[in-house]
Amino acid sequence: MQPIILRHDPSTEFFTAERCYITELSNSTTDEQLSIASARVAPGITTCWHSLADTVERYVIVSGQGVIEIGDLPPQHLTRFDVAIIPAGCKQRITNTGTIDLLFLALCTPRFLPDSYSEWTSVDETADRD
Repeated sequence: MQPIILRHDPSTEFFTAERCYITELSNSTTDEQLSIASARVAPGITTCWHSLADTVERYVIVSGQGVIEIGDLPPQHLTRFDVAIIPAGCKQRITNTGTIDLLFLALCTPRFLPDSYSEWTSVDETADRD
């Protein structure tokens, strides 16, 4: 690996079917061990239930507030600098409960690959996957 500086480009933000905005900050074959994305959820929005196969994800709340649901844990309130650790294959979703955008960093190990993403079509189906 070589030293590199990755510059933030806000114009690369895109909206996902998961109901949030994503900006990939670092996700490449030159750093297979980690990816970093900025995620933004509008007030009142709950993202879709989903999981990442073979990838551990960590949410680091940067601003705003929300409630996260992970696996069988009861819903947890999150605020600035709280960290949620989501094991590989574990169902998850987050709700923005505030009045401003909920902004968090999503750190994935190994790096996020689209093939690892699975949407959960209903909460009832999750019992077979946990």
